[in-house]
Amino acid sequence: MTEVDLSMIAMVSIIISGLTMAIGSIGPALGQGRAVSQALSAIAQQPDSANTITRTLFVGLAMIESTAIYCFVVTMILLFINPFWQYFLDRVG
Repeated sequence: MTEVDLSMIAMVSIIISGLTMAIGSIGPALGQGRAVSQALSAIAQQPDSANTITRTLFVGLAMIESTAIYCFVVTMILLFINPFWQYFLDRVG
């Protein structure tokens, strides 16, 4: 195990972290945009039920946002608490 191998692990971890956030944020962003669009359309058609629609919208947005938060957690684990570091450091030293 050389210094190049450890550098490769660091480089791959950073690249995968970036891809995780990039790809993992696209779906929730599109889903939130569509949910807000549909909620505004529903409120425009039925203004009397705006409170119910808004409440349901916020619960739905929180559920959609949890996917992006999971991607963020995976990214932070890969960057700061990388499980592969200890394995390779034990093999080096």
